[in-house]
Amino acid sequence: MGESPSAASRRPEFRTRLYRHGKLELEALPVAEVSEHLGAPDVLVWIDVIEPDDHALDVVAEELDLHRLALEDALTTHERPKLDRYSEHLFVSATYVRLVDVSGELQLTEVAAFITPTALVTVHEADFPIEEVVRRWDASPDLVHYGVAFLLHGVLDVVVDSHFDAVRSLDDELDQLEDLLFDDTLRGSLVQRRTFEVRKSVVLLRRVVMPMREVVNALMRRDLSVVPPEMVPYYQDVYDHVLRATEWTESLRDLIATVLDTHLTIQGNRLNTVMKKVTGWAAIIAVPTAVTGFYGQNVPYPGFGHNSGFWASTLAIVVLSGLLYMIFRRRDWI
Repeated sequence: MGESPSAASRRPEFRTRLYRHGKLELEALPVAEVSEHLGAPDVLVWIDVIEPDDHALDVVAEELDLHRLALEDALTTHERPKLDRYSEHLFVSATYVRLVDVSGELQLTEVAAFITPTALVTVHEADFPIEEVVRRWDASPDLVHYGVAFLLHGVLDVVVDSHFDAVRSLDDELDQLEDLLFDDTLRGSLVQRRTFEVRKSVVLLRRVVMPMREVVNALMRRDLSVVPPEMVPYYQDVYDHVLRATEWTESLRDLIATVLDTHLTIQGNRLNTVMKKVTGWAAIIAVPTAVTGFYGQNVPYPGFGHNSGFWASTLAIVVLSGLLYMIFRRRDWI
C-alpha cells in the first residue's frame, strides 16, 4: 500500500482465520503454518495483512507462492482498481472511500486481495474497515461452503458500499449548493469555491468507481472459475451497485456543470440589475448637472440676474428628475 510517514512507524499486523467444512475452526493461526492446512480437504484460509511491508508480504508469498509483480502492486499507492490473472492466483486491487464531513474531501484507502482456490489474502492500511467485512462474514455462515468467492464478496461489498455512500453524500452537498445559489446574503466566492471542491471530489471518486465495473464483471466470468453459480446472484447485486454508483457519479458531473453555469448566470443577472440601477440614478443625477451647467453660462439668458431664473432652474431640475425617477421606477430599473 505504499509507506506513508505514519505507516512506516507501524509494524505489520497479521490476522488469520481457518474454516473447515464450512465452519470457523481456528483464528490467529500463525502464517508460517498456513501451508500445512491448505492440503486438507474442504479447508478455507483467510490471511489479513495490515500496514504491510516487504518482509511481511514475503512471508505470505512463501506460504502461498504469490507472484512478485502482484506483491509490488500490493505495496504501491494510487494503484488503479484492477484484476490481474497469474498462473497460481488472481490479484484484485480496489479502493475504499470515505467523505470527510468537515473538509468535504475524499479519503481513499486501497485494499488488495490475492485469490487462490483455497485462500484469500487481504492487504490494506489501518483505515480500511476490516471489522465490517468480518461482521458480514459472520452474519452469513451458511455461505462459507462457497469458499473464497464468499470471502471476496464480503470485501467487495464493503468497498462498493463505500462508493455508493460517497456518491450519496456528494449528491446531498450539491443539493445544499443549489439552495445557496439564490441566497443573496452569501458571497459568490463562497459558493464558487465550494462547488469546485465538490467537483474535485466527484472527479476523484469517478476514477475509483469506473474501473470497479470491469473488476466485478471479470470476476463473474466462467473461465476464471472464481464465482460458483450459487454466488452469482450476490456478485450480480454488487455489480448492480457498481453500475448505479457509476451512473450516479456521471450525473453528478453534469449537475456540477449545471450549478456552475447557473451560478455564473445568476451573477450576470445580478450585475445587470446593479448596472441598471446605477445607470438610472446616474441619469437622474445628470439632470441637475445639466440644468445648473446651462444656467452657469457667462452669457445673458432669460431670467439672468433675477430670482425668476433661479426658480425656473430649480423647477426644471425637480420636474425632470421626478419624471425620470417615475419612468425608471415603473420599468423596475431602480
